[in-house]
Amino acid sequence: MLTELRSYLDAFVASADEGSFSAAARHLGLTPAAISKSVGQLEARLGVRLFQRSTRKLALTTDGERLYGQVRLPWREISDALTDLRQGAGKPAGTLKVALAHTVGREYVLPLLGEFVRRYPDVVPDLHFDNRQVDLVAEGFDVAIGGGIELTDALIARELARVRIVLVASPAYLKANRTPKHPQDLTRHQGLLRRSLATGRLVPWALKNSEGQELVASVRPVMVLDDPEAMARAAATGMGIAMLPLPHALPLLESGELVRVLRDWHAESRPLSIYYTSRKLVPAKVRVFVDYIIQAFPASGQAARFGQK
Repeated sequence: MLTELRSYLDAFVASADEGSFSAAARHLGLTPAAISKSVGQLEARLGVRLFQRSTRKLALTTDGERLYGQVRLPWREISDALTDLRQGAGKPAGTLKVALAHTVGREYVLPLLGEFVRRYPDVVPDLHFDNRQVDLVAEGFDVAIGGGIELTDALIARELARVRIVLVASPAYLKANRTPKHPQDLTRHQGLLRRSLATGRLVPWALKNSEGQELVASVRPVMVLDDPEAMARAAATGMGIAMLPLPHALPLLESGELVRVLRDWHAESRPLSIYYTSRKLVPAKVRVFVDYIIQAFPASGQAARFGQK
């Protein structure tokens, strides 16, 4: 009975998480037919319909949503505990669902993971790249790496790096337009502005220097974007000046596609952190991943680069 219940709930939760039997099957290493059968058997046992099925879409019914909300997190903790027991008490094992911002994940975190997977071969990182602020609890992530996720009693954040935000432009743009010497000069320049995904508002150019002076600079908007990677690419094409976090600017600064503007002035963002849920029993796979990243990230030299002048 326990084995059947586990297969039923694994199939149900994965199908609700992924939005399709096929995606759930890939996640669990089974066939779509096996997932569909397990969900059907769970529905038969409960006497309710959990999903509305069509050829194009799988959607939870009202009963399905209620069951999903009640069992999803407890079942993940039970499943993690059973996995630990099956693999050996406290041994790191299982799929680790990780949310990462595109550039930070691809450029700075992914290169560190080769040693992790060699050290912990029974842990399978399942990486999701997204620049939005995910909800770890609601979306079932084990870990997230990024900045500015709202902390609640259900989350723990461990700082990885302080991040400096700098002004950048392409050499071609600065050749065609007089290089600003002071933030007041920015009023004569084209600006690539950022819209906050969290608030929907434009992010102001609030700058400060090493002498403690602070001001909000004005610029002529030429484009508004909600993705810092896209902003970096737009600046590299010569569209205007952008204010970018160093993790997004560094690859293009190092290639010469972008150069710093007003080096004495900068802004600061929330720290780059690794987030995980504050469960009483943190699964071994989460514990070793968090410990590994906290050690490996500063050792790689990236933390120092993100806050450089």
